[in-house]
Amino acid sequence: MNAPTFEIPTEMRDFAEKSVDQARNAVGTMLGNAVKANEQFQASSKTLQSSMEGAFAKGLDHVQQNAEATFDFAQKLVRTRDLKEAFTLQTEFLKSQMAAMQSQAKDFGALAQTAVQPRA
Repeated sequence: MNAPTFEIPTEMRDFAEKSVDQARNAVGTMLGNAVKANEQFQASSKTLQSSMEGAFAKGLDHVQQNAEATFDFAQKLVRTRDLKEAFTLQTEFLKSQMAAMQSQAKDFGALAQTAVQPRA
């Protein structure tokens, strides 16, 4: 006894084949976009990491400069002979430290500007 055969209509097979092709293309496009997004993220991460390393190194340089200036000031201060000389020395130190802070702020501003600029 032969079992009845059921034949799938040509239109249904064509439709199913097109659906599979469309799904394959959609997934391929999605994966391609995911790869591009990942590459952009990695590039951004490297830029950010490089900027952070630069800022950290610059910060350490500034800390060292400020510490040296403070110790130099303290050494000069203990050698002063009178209050007038100490006040003069204090005023000079404050002026030099304000100038150093402005310069250091410019350095960090330049680093921040570089970090946010888009890369080619």
